[in-house]
Parts: sequence; structure tokens; C-alpha cells
Amino acid sequence: MTKITTATTRRGALKTLTAGAAAAGLPLWARYAQAQSSEPIRIGFQVHRTGIGAAYGRWYDRTTQAAVKMINDAGGINGRMIEIVAEDDGTDPKRGAEVVEKFANQHGCDIGFGTLFSHVVIGSAPRAGELKLPYFVVSEGHHVASGMLNRWTLQPGITDVKSQVQAMAPFVSETLGKKVTMIFPDFAFGHDHRDYFTAAIEAQGGQVLEHIAIPPTETSFTKYFPKIPRDTEVIYHVMVGPAVLTFVKELGEFFGPSRPEMFGFIDSLEAVDIGSPGLEFLDGTYFWEGNPRYAQENQSEFDKVYRAAVGVDDNGASVSDPKDVSTYAHMFGCWETLYVVKAGMEAAGYAGPQDRASLIEAVEAMTEMPESQAHPQGAKLFNGKTHQVFGHQHVSKVEGGRMKLVHTTSIEDTLYPDEVDYTTQSL
Repeated sequence: MTKITTATTRRGALKTLTAGAAAAGLPLWARYAQAQSSEPIRIGFQVHRTGIGAAYGRWYDRTTQAAVKMINDAGGINGRMIEIVAEDDGTDPKRGAEVVEKFANQHGCDIGFGTLFSHVVIGSAPRAGELKLPYFVVSEGHHVASGMLNRWTLQPGITDVKSQVQAMAPFVSETLGKKVTMIFPDFAFGHDHRDYFTAAIEAQGGQVLEHIAIPPTETSFTKYFPKIPRDTEVIYHVMVGPAVLTFVKELGEFFGPSRPEMFGFIDSLEAVDIGSPGLEFLDGTYFWEGNPRYAQENQSEFDKVYRAAVGVDDNGASVSDPKDVSTYAHMFGCWETLYVVKAGMEAAGYAGPQDRASLIEAVEAMTEMPESQAHPQGAKLFNGKTHQVFGHQHVSKVEGGRMKLVHTTSIEDTLYPDEVDYTTQSL
């Protein structure tokens, strides 16, 4: 596709508006201003309302609505309001592609946004590329930065698994042990953990004794635990879906008081109250968190405003229901991605679908993203070639039924060599 510059777009718009203004008997500036302000920017929100991603989808929705309200209250994007067009993809790859098609051909959306589960992203992104629909995912999977997808797919608001585990491996090796057994979901997201943590821990002089892959729809896990070798020093676990509480409870029942050290990704406890009966064994264990669930002593003003906007208390639960625990370690990605979209559209002078290619190029030109109200999780660095953002990672320790932040990585800890240059692909 030929690049459409902002100047060309505006000239075309002015010609059209001149004719319309003359016919309507209105001054050109008034007609132009009305056109700019009255037509909303339509963002197709691909949300996991049902399926194994439903808990995430509910909080991705709350975060998205809160961010849109804040952006709209401040004047929107280029003076235009954002309108969210939500479609449930059932956390299903086939339905995901169908949803992307609806955004482009039925709803007239400017972009697609919000997809979390990696197998849904992988099933949806090719269609977005064919339709030339900018597709902003909030997924964590390494599929974007690996080069698997296309130039129309970007992940500018949340870090990926490869960078996360690379930054975590030294902590695990130095603090907990070098002989690791991994337990992970048997789909793309879990495979990223398997591949990249294994390589990262080996680089630290450690080894993975056993890989235990579990179907993401599994409801009982005890039958898998006898596969854990006896000389395991560290259990590395990351589980997703509606049965995560069962997973951690059964893990505790299996080991009793003589468990190895444990390092989990908070995915195993997202939307789960750490104070739930049966989780007492987690005291003294460690978790990766993208964004600390519990407000910490050094909480930033940006996090305070963000928590209030999305309706989350200092414990990471809904202010209206303390039992309704958020997916706090991930959902900030929706907030931050929408602010990236806003910045990209403003830099591109975005006026409509004819400027989609310019939007992609504007986001690709981004680099440093300072900690701010647009980026309350912290400062980030965007790589326009790989379409992937990099940021700080956090390790928290469970103490007395809460999680206390004990280690924060640098952004440099998370960087790795480029595996693709999407800017060389045509638009």
C-alpha cells in the first residue's frame, strides 16, 4: 500500500468538505470542525467474555472502559471521541478471526484491539493482516516479536514472555535453586515459557529436570504431579483458566509441608484471592508480577489514579466487592495500549481508515515511553522493528496472605536480539 501522508489526507478531506459546505450554506471551517468532532473513532475490542479467558476478559473490559472514559473526558483523540465496539471471541482462534472480520467489514472499525490468549492472537492476526486492519494485542506471547505474524500486528502495551523469563531466571537461580521442574499450559503461551525459561535457566548454570504440559481446559491436576523428579529444587508454575485455584490447592496438598521452593507466574493466581482456604502453603513462595497487585509502600501517584479509575482497591480487588479479585498483573496493558493508539493517531494526523498505514508507521517510530498517567505500570522502551515493548519486571513474595515486592528488574535485563524487522514488510 502506498503511504498516505497527513497532508494528502487533509487536502482530500478539504475538497470533499468544500463541496458539502457550499451545498449546506455553512462556512468551511464549521463544516470541517463538525466532521472532525462528531464522527467517533471506532475501536474493535476483541474480548474473551466466555471460554478459558473469561476472568481476564472481564477485567480487560473494565480497564478498557476506564481508559476510554479518561481519554474522552480529556478531549478524545484528535478532538474525536472513542467508541468501543466489543465482540466476544469465546477465547477461540476460529471465532477470533471471525471477530476481526466483523470489525473491518461489518462495524467499520478503525483498529482491532485487546486480544489476550496467544492461540487466539495467532489465529486472528493473519486475517487482520489480509484486511490491513491495525491489530493491537495485549497478549504477552512472543509470537509478535518472533516474526510469526505481520506488520499490522503490534504489542506496544505489555511485555512478552521471552523478556519476562530472561529477566526472572537469574533471580530463580541465585535465590531458589538450579534444578527446576516446569508446569505450564499446553498451548503457545505455555510453550513460550517452556522454551525461553529453559534456555534462560541453562544460561545461569541451571537445568530443567522435567517439563510438565497440562491441557488448558484441565480441571484436576493431581495426576500430573508424580512426574515431578524428587531432586527438584524449584517448582516453576504458570497456569491459566478457570481452574487455577484448584491447581494451586492440589499442588499444596500434594507436597504438604515438605515442598520444594516455588516460583510462579501470577497467571496461576490471577483473579484468585491469596487468602482463599487451602492456599496457606503459598506463604514464602515467589511470583512474577507484571504490575504488583497489592499497593506497595512506594506506590506512584500514577498507580493511585489508575487504581481508582478502574475501581480496584489497595489489595487488588474490586472496590465494590473484596472477593472480586482483578487480573492486575496484565490488565494495565489495555490502558497503556489505548494511550499508545492515541499518541500514534495524533502523530499520524489520523482522520480515517485511509490513514491506517500511517498509524502503523507512527507507532513504529516510538521509542521511549516514560512512566506517566499513560504508562502507570512504569517506563517502557518500544522496538519499532519487532513491534514489541519492553519494561520492568517484578518479583513478589507471599507474606502473611499478601504479596510484597522484593525485586524489580531493569529494562535492560529484558532485552534480547531482534528476530524480525517488520518495517521491511509492505503495508
